[in-house]
Amino acid sequence: MTRKRLLAAIAATASAAGLFGAVVTAEAAAPSLTATFAQSSAWDSGYGGKYTLTNAGDATSTQWTIEFDLPEGTTITTSWSSVLTRTGQHYKVTNAGFNGTIKAGGTASFGFNTKGLGLPTGCTIDGSPCGGGPPSTTTTPPTTTSKPPTTTTSVPAGEVVDVSTAAELQAALAAASPGQTIRLATGTYRGSFVATKPGTAGAPITVTGPSTAVLINDGPSGEAPSCPAPTAGWDSGYGFWLYGAPYWHLKGFTVQESKKGIVADNSHHTVIEGVRVHRIDEEAVHFRRSSADSVLRDSTISYTGLVQAGYGEGVYLGSANSNWACHGNSGGVDRSDRIQVLDNHIGPYVAAEGVDVKEGTADGVIRGNTFDGQGVSGQNSADSWVDVKGSGYMIEGNTGTFASPGTFANGYETHNPGTTPSFPNGCGNVWRDNKSDLGGVGQYAIKITSTSKCSERPNVVHASNTVSRAVNGLTNIPVTP
Repeated sequence: MTRKRLLAAIAATASAAGLFGAVVTAEAAAPSLTATFAQSSAWDSGYGGKYTLTNAGDATSTQWTIEFDLPEGTTITTSWSSVLTRTGQHYKVTNAGFNGTIKAGGTASFGFNTKGLGLPTGCTIDGSPCGGGPPSTTTTPPTTTSKPPTTTTSVPAGEVVDVSTAAELQAALAAASPGQTIRLATGTYRGSFVATKPGTAGAPITVTGPSTAVLINDGPSGEAPSCPAPTAGWDSGYGFWLYGAPYWHLKGFTVQESKKGIVADNSHHTVIEGVRVHRIDEEAVHFRRSSADSVLRDSTISYTGLVQAGYGEGVYLGSANSNWACHGNSGGVDRSDRIQVLDNHIGPYVAAEGVDVKEGTADGVIRGNTFDGQGVSGQNSADSWVDVKGSGYMIEGNTGTFASPGTFANGYETHNPGTTPSFPNGCGNVWRDNKSDLGGVGQYAIKITSTSKCSERPNVVHASNTVSRAVNGLTNIPVTP
């Protein structure tokens, strides 16, 4: 071999070695998911739980699966933002259609409520420990059960019905069946939209669409019945109405220019997520007629009470006892209990309370919301972000502000109306980790109207609450550490 050929061969060999070395040593970009669990709320017989997934890798994750066990005596009763399968006490949770993609550095979450107080154990995400690390090499024997697995899902994998007109949406609602997803195209849907078909725990019915899918109801029209119920010849004027329709999930779309925004009547386990409700004549979202165990989360509400300011609540839980004759379908009472209002932006120009918690309701959660009190009217005693007449509510981690114009007395208030049957109305509620800016106008961040009426179940205001620009201070009762 000549010297020239020998040098060329050596150079080629070195180049190839460098190339293959780069292939061997370079690490491909990949996602790296971890998951953390936290209790968002707790009550005597159960709790609300949330898993937050974080992608610490350098590539996007397109799907995920979490598995964990719950001890005997604890079961999941409802879940959201996920597809959940149970075998015995073992739970497998996969992403919903909208939150499977987690960008590098991003997060996603899902939540659930339980019956029982046992906490998850043995959590894995995509086969690896939820806290990070390599996949477990321990083989877990399969759980045997005489019952088939049951499945609950917030975005069902069943039939998808695409609609793009008001008539198509009305037809899809009338024919809806468990497990269906009704998918809205961008556009304006003008008409009366009523759902009366129930979903199930294992196969809820979903209506989903982008924020540019806008529902408008120009009603009311026709002769109204003595108590609101779907009636031939009468249009309620509600933007979207669930009536006797439990286990529905409403996601992403907009409701505007209607008498009321979204109303759930006798529709327990409703999940409303990521919607926008604005420019509404009265209240924006109303859970009524014992629509218990429901969730409103990650939604935006503004410009309510445009026609009746005193009835322009952002979120309305239950019914005033004066309306129990119509809406008291649980022993004469509207028991819209255990409703969670989570991570919403409510205001500005919500003319009544951001959240009005009515007497006879219990054990709900109001957490992580942002209240903008600008534009609160003061009509019908509407002069606070939240008015609590129910009992056993956890109010935590919210942020509230006020700036003129508006009539603003206190950030949070309690009241104790008498009812038949009797309840500890306005008692046993807890405030913690709330931040309140009263704009130099509000008297107290948290005003407890009566301590004597709540002697057996006192309200509790923790020292973790903070206030700025208050006329009087944090609260009118002793603070609990």
